[in-house]
Amino acid sequence: MNQAVAQASPLSTSGAAKARAKSAFLLASKPVFYNLVSVAGALVAWHLLSLMVASPFFPSPDKILTAFIHLAAEGDTSGNSLWTHSWSSLYRVMVGFSFAVILGVPVGLLMGLNRPLYVSTRAIVEPFRFIPPIAWIPLAIIFFAGTTRFAFLIFLGAFFPIYTATHVGVSRVEPIHRKVFMVHGASKFQILAHVVIPTVLPDVLGGMRVAMGAAWLTIVAAELTGGTGVGLGRMMVDYAELLKIPEVIVGMLLIGAIGFALNEILLLLEKRLFRWRWQVTL
Repeated sequence: MNQAVAQASPLSTSGAAKARAKSAFLLASKPVFYNLVSVAGALVAWHLLSLMVASPFFPSPDKILTAFIHLAAEGDTSGNSLWTHSWSSLYRVMVGFSFAVILGVPVGLLMGLNRPLYVSTRAIVEPFRFIPPIAWIPLAIIFFAGTTRFAFLIFLGAFFPIYTATHVGVSRVEPIHRKVFMVHGASKFQILAHVVIPTVLPDVLGGMRVAMGAAWLTIVAAELTGGTGVGLGRMMVDYAELLKIPEVIVGMLLIGAIGFALNEILLLLEKRLFRWRWQVTL
């Protein structure tokens, strides 16, 4: 009898494992299914609305798809491919965004950890947070050129969400954790590395997601002002001047798709690093 139980145990364990795997797959596939249904519903509604409006300025999804295929295969009126435009905008965004992270996190930590410094300089720092990056475009055109101009504008758009999230995150550090490390003789650097940064990191990633959206808003506005022959923003304004709405919408949708993909990458990283934050439900 004991032998029978021993032989049945691996089978039952394997069956339970398969059941758990199937349950996990179904759980993971549900959001994908619902999102596909939502997209399909939106496309159907878009198509029906375009038939009702019957205007060349409100193209149907099939015309958008035709414009996308044409741009992908043959390029725009200047011969620039759709991938060239997409890569140019993505590269500019990533350069400016990277500098915003590199500077925004340390400055946020410094201001959060040094309260007197923040109080004595906030009248200088805080007003810049309310100046939109678009307002800097005239100065950027005068002082910078090429990628540097766009990186500067994107940096301004992405810096403050990251800086503010980091600064606020420092206040979440539990004093008792810092004191425990101090009692055990930890240095300031060890407290920073093992207490402050792990506590602040979830807020930093949240700020990065907000900053990514601000970066794309900024790059489109910057490219619309000129100074470059490539970029999704530049492509959109060129076709807008020709009243070719489907090509303009292709640029808009690509910006949304790229931004969504980057946001999902940051969200996936956040879920993996801070799984415990995603286990709280009502």
